[in-house]
Amino acid sequence: MADRWQPVCDIQHLRLRAQMLANIRRFFADRDVLEVETPLLCRATGTDPQLDFFSTSLHTPPHNPTLFLQTSPEFAMKRLLAAGSGSIYQICKAFRNGESGRSHNPEFTILEWYRIGFNLQQLMDEVAELLQFLLAPTFKALSVSRISYWQLFHDITGLDALTFERQDYQRYTVSCGFSEAITLCGDEHALWLDFIFSHCVQPAMEKQTLFLVHGYPAIQSSLARIHPGDPRVAERFEAFINGMELGNGFFELVDPLEQEARFDREIAHRRARGLVVVEKDELLLDALRHGLPDCSGVALGLDRLLMIAGGCRTIDEILAFPLANA
Repeated sequence: MADRWQPVCDIQHLRLRAQMLANIRRFFADRDVLEVETPLLCRATGTDPQLDFFSTSLHTPPHNPTLFLQTSPEFAMKRLLAAGSGSIYQICKAFRNGESGRSHNPEFTILEWYRIGFNLQQLMDEVAELLQFLLAPTFKALSVSRISYWQLFHDITGLDALTFERQDYQRYTVSCGFSEAITLCGDEHALWLDFIFSHCVQPAMEKQTLFLVHGYPAIQSSLARIHPGDPRVAERFEAFINGMELGNGFFELVDPLEQEARFDREIAHRRARGLVVVEKDELLLDALRHGLPDCSGVALGLDRLLMIAGGCRTIDEILAFPLANA
């Protein structure tokens, strides 16, 4: 088509994006949080079996090492934290292979920040403050609901998220018209939780409300600390508005031995499932061995936040050039 060169989104949405970025920088400047940049093309990447990545080769004969576009700037930012940076934030691109749809683009914009000395409750407070500030023109009053993962899951489905009963999960998904879950999820508790939460729980969330869902099952949280009072639960939360996931936060794991063990388990899981096997990030582990200060961190998807601010149904509406036009 002759007009394929043109941007897909309305120019007003470009202005909305520019204003949001300016407001984010003002928000963190007022709190003395340092803006940083880290490389997006790195020699290692995350081991999470739920995430796929883009890779390329660096042409430096006789060696051509594999490099990865980062699914998040997390590992490099934690190296800065271990080096004494203090609280930091970053606005950058992130890349996830195989993720394309109404609210997904393989290349997307992320806001990630880490607060030294913050526990998870304090970070949730700050997330609520930021989102209420950024979305003030859209919502006259954005209400906030804090609820545990177990409670929300049980209230909507009647199921226990922390105890895996495959037959109960199977009966529920079939009753909701999702019989394909039986084949897709098999005997993996984490996959069942992801499927039921995304297909049944998120759509039932109250509109025009910020949900801060905390206390995620430990099997879904490779980079968060385990709750000291319940090993089934991790110190993790996610933020949702209108049923759309916007952000994912952790009380960060600082134990290098535990982190390496989790990497090893995820690598073994990838190998067992026939996924591309990656190496653990030794530079991150070295940083943890040096000492990561107690901190909490969160990543927010800015394109999705702009969808809400601009009243858009699809992510393409707020991207100048989504993948099909890139």
